[in-house]
Amino acid sequence: MKRLSMIFKSKANKALDKMEDPRETLDYSYQRQLELLQKVRRGVADVATSRKRVELQINQLEQQGTRLEDQGRKALAAGREDLAREALTRRNGLQTQVADLRLQHNNLQAEEEKLTTASHRLQAKVDAFRTKKETIKATYTAAEAQTRINEAFSGISEEMGDVGLAIQRAEDKTAQMQARAGAIDELLASGALEDFTGQRDDIQAELDRMGAGSDIELELQRMKAELGQGPAPRDAIGPGQPGQAQQYQQQPQYQQPPQQQDYQQHQDRPPTQPYQAQPHRPGEGA
Repeated sequence: MKRLSMIFKSKANKALDKMEDPRETLDYSYQRQLELLQKVRRGVADVATSRKRVELQINQLEQQGTRLEDQGRKALAAGREDLAREALTRRNGLQTQVADLRLQHNNLQAEEEKLTTASHRLQAKVDAFRTKKETIKATYTAAEAQTRINEAFSGISEEMGDVGLAIQRAEDKTAQMQARAGAIDELLASGALEDFTGQRDDIQAELDRMGAGSDIELELQRMKAELGQGPAPRDAIGPGQPGQAQQYQQQPQYQQPPQQQDYQQHQDRPPTQPYQAQPHRPGEGA
């Protein structure tokens, strides 16, 4: 149970520390100090009120003692010694109360002075704390802003991290779509897939396949020529390659078929007059 309690307290402390804002804490401390200063000032006012009340009581008792003393003189002048004695006895009791009140007054006055001094000292501390509080708050705010700016520039902040991940995902999807489109185009060109969106052209497909086959045969002839297993194709012979011109010249010339030779000789003859039909004369043989 102790371990569980310690773990819970540590987790709670970490969470509270993460949620704590030093500026709010400083403001709360300053508010508490102002409340304490207000209590001290209220205490000074209460002590001063008590001292003033004691002063009023002392004045009233002194007035009563003076009046009793005058009454005792008058009674003694009138021959009433007993009344004079009673008046003086009461006056002595009032003087005793006045002495106690004066002692209490002195104590209250000393307490008032102490509280006043403490109030001034506390006021100075509160003012100093307020100045320091504002300085710390300004420094903390500047440091927080600088930290956020640095995090934004370095891409460490959560917002910038999310933006970077979104850009990376978009680039990956774009590359994947481009690769898929290229693969589909190759399959359509090779005839592995049929394009149902356009008209079906079997002749064009057959021509494309024949062109692909001729390209393969031409490449095969080039490879045989490189290995010395056969003559190089005409398309593979380029200018400036030694040995290839002689090989091409040594090849037998192309012989035309007899029918084409007769036709060519007939074309080379001078043109003849067109045939004209002769009129039939009587007596000539058929």
